[in-house]
Amino acid sequence: MSPHASDDVSVESISPYGTARATVKDTPLSKEEAKKIDDYFKASLYLCLGMLYLKQNPLLQEPLKVEHLKSRLLGHWGSDAGQIFTYIHFNRLIKKYDLDSIFISGPGHGAPAVLSQAYLEGTYSEVYPDKSEDVEGMRRFFKQFSFPGGIGSHATPETPGSLHEGGELGYSISHAFGTVYDNPDLIALTMVGDGESETGPLATSWHSTKFLNPITDGAVLPVLHLNGYKINNPTVLARISHKEIESLFIGYGWTPYFVEGSDPETMHQAMAATLEKCVTDIRAYQKQARESGKAFRPHWPMIVLRSPKGWTGPRKVDDHYLEGFWRAHQIPLPDVATNAAHLKLLENWMRSYEPEKFFDESGKLIPELKELAPQGNRRMSANPVANGGLLKKPLHMPDFRNYAIEVHRGGTTEAPSMSNMAIFIRDIIAANQTNFRLFGPDETESNKLGGVYQAGKKVWMGEYFEEDGDGGNLDFTGRVMEMLSEHTCEGWLEGYTLSGRHGLLNSYEPFIHIIDSMVNQHCKWIEKSQEVEWRAKVASLNILLTATVWRQDHNGFTHQDPGFLDVVANKSPEVVRIYLPPDGNCLLSCMDHCLRSSNYVNVIVADKQNHLQYLDMEAAVEHCTKGVGIWDWASNDQGCDPDLVMASCGDVPTMESLAATALLRENLPGLKIRFVNVVDLFKLVPESEHAHGLSDREYSAIFTNDKPIIFNFHSYPWLIHRLTYKRPGQHNLHVRGYKEKGNIDTPLELAIRNQTDRFSLAIDAIDRMPSLGNTGAATREKLLNAQIRCKNEAYENGIDPKMLQEWVWPF
Repeated sequence: MSPHASDDVSVESISPYGTARATVKDTPLSKEEAKKIDDYFKASLYLCLGMLYLKQNPLLQEPLKVEHLKSRLLGHWGSDAGQIFTYIHFNRLIKKYDLDSIFISGPGHGAPAVLSQAYLEGTYSEVYPDKSEDVEGMRRFFKQFSFPGGIGSHATPETPGSLHEGGELGYSISHAFGTVYDNPDLIALTMVGDGESETGPLATSWHSTKFLNPITDGAVLPVLHLNGYKINNPTVLARISHKEIESLFIGYGWTPYFVEGSDPETMHQAMAATLEKCVTDIRAYQKQARESGKAFRPHWPMIVLRSPKGWTGPRKVDDHYLEGFWRAHQIPLPDVATNAAHLKLLENWMRSYEPEKFFDESGKLIPELKELAPQGNRRMSANPVANGGLLKKPLHMPDFRNYAIEVHRGGTTEAPSMSNMAIFIRDIIAANQTNFRLFGPDETESNKLGGVYQAGKKVWMGEYFEEDGDGGNLDFTGRVMEMLSEHTCEGWLEGYTLSGRHGLLNSYEPFIHIIDSMVNQHCKWIEKSQEVEWRAKVASLNILLTATVWRQDHNGFTHQDPGFLDVVANKSPEVVRIYLPPDGNCLLSCMDHCLRSSNYVNVIVADKQNHLQYLDMEAAVEHCTKGVGIWDWASNDQGCDPDLVMASCGDVPTMESLAATALLRENLPGLKIRFVNVVDLFKLVPESEHAHGLSDREYSAIFTNDKPIIFNFHSYPWLIHRLTYKRPGQHNLHVRGYKEKGNIDTPLELAIRNQTDRFSLAIDAIDRMPSLGNTGAATREKLLNAQIRCKNEAYENGIDPKMLQEWVWPF
């Protein structure tokens, strides 16, 4: 023992080597069953090495030569054996209990593991007929892996049975739970890499059992795979005592079962017994809850599997450790093309799996092993849940027009856009009680969406206090999923939609950045899925951003960041959509459109406070359909050239732009002003770059080629310049937006700091029209004085002047 080691840890007790050590003491497999499972295990491992190394000679029917190797060796070996081991043993239980199951590979960079199973089960050849179950098909199957024109080295969308790529780590458990919500018969067998277990998103997702109802939902069976190493470091959980690991997961609310060792004969018995114990426990909990009608929170089973990294490989090569050490993480023998001894070692290693025994001369898996896998859709590689678009049913949608806010004259009526939209979402939930959920990190009430609780409260499987009955809105069978982890909520939603259902995530705008990378990965998944013919379209991932920057004046600088739009705008135009509805009726129209769509990531930005309303429902539908348009009622350039174009995008910026327009018209009545509003942000992009983009002719018809444009934008101003790059008249475009200036402010003061307030906009417009001469200069001075007075009054009284709070469109 190291002199620095903890007193209760012995190296032997946490070693991945030796005969099996298991919590469950049983030997359920006959000698023949164990032999067949071990043979299937060897055949799978052979395929994994073939994918990593070979482009020719797939069954080693001749001596291995350098020309049989790929020129670049790419991929991961370290986690393959443990994943295959788990997968094969669960297949036995699928057949025995007729289970509906999917496999989620947290260490998805170990894709050879899941690809090998899809190939042996025949699914791969069904969806890719050229990768047939024969020698030539196997050769193509090997060559394509991590090869130009082939497939990636993760469990990518091209992988049958996968809905989780596992390239970026941390989301396997939350994705798994998303698939089993409202899916009562499903078990999601989920491999969690011990490197992945160190991530923040994974750590919070263990709490997902507190939101799992054993009556209405399925179950997740996690297998924490302690193979000991990441790329070049030990993993944290692999180097602590049994007691610590057990205490950790008991504390999370799980029942951990251990399976540890490297001896295949005893490990097969231990894993078979342990998985069966877990499955029978799951079924017993579900039976108890469903027969009694009383939901409760069991301490669900999980497995801690400790096996060597790169299990079954050479323990040492050239006196350096390989198996059971970090060197087994990626390509275990990287220099086989230049080292003849290592090439021979690779050949002997591959032949040790005895491929000639398990594949016949034509290259097909022998019938005795073929029969071990389930049939049809019971194969985890063929389960339609992992191709959720096959199961997706359209939402039952009420007519959003029935929720219209009455608007008689634009800019004169104030109403609660978000609270009104909540009634629309309430009725969607009521009509779709098994395939729509609302997700969010503890903000549904704060975001003015509390009206939804009339159709479905917040899921809560924890303990209840008396005071929860006084507005807690908790329920075992709720439809709202709240946990103060944006990662977990996003993971649930992704799993829920990828498995064929529909949902909406609502979040404070500034903190959606927490899931930037998750959304990025989902965009990549959707984009690649569109290139895979057999992948059916899934419901769009819908994100509602509220509590927006311009009304976070009271929370201060930390709560002011609209930059998520920049992140989304970087993604593929085939996948992303961004909408900034200016009022309540436009919000309804946008939300209806997004919830009906497929294979997109839709982002809607709308503030939660009461705001002025501009368009009646008919006008709102027309405006949202166009995505950008001239508001005739707010313009006075009818029948002539405008002197100025005032443009806006976002609810608060629109109000300030309208107020600036009114100031200009009141003080410079001869000025001809065109008012333009943008709802669909990607309308600004050229049509050659985005499906929603305007042609240059359409763009010029709205914004003109030669007039100054004062564009007030919700987010950072440079995004607009980027989207309109090379547009006609681009040099006339002057964008104002959030410039990272904030504090504890009033709404007007925050706008003034960033030059998005009505006075700054009007002054900016005057500065862009030198032809106004002295008249413009006098008006400019008047507006500047008014701005100073309003700012001083805010400093004095802590609120904006009443004339600003109660401002309405005057014309």
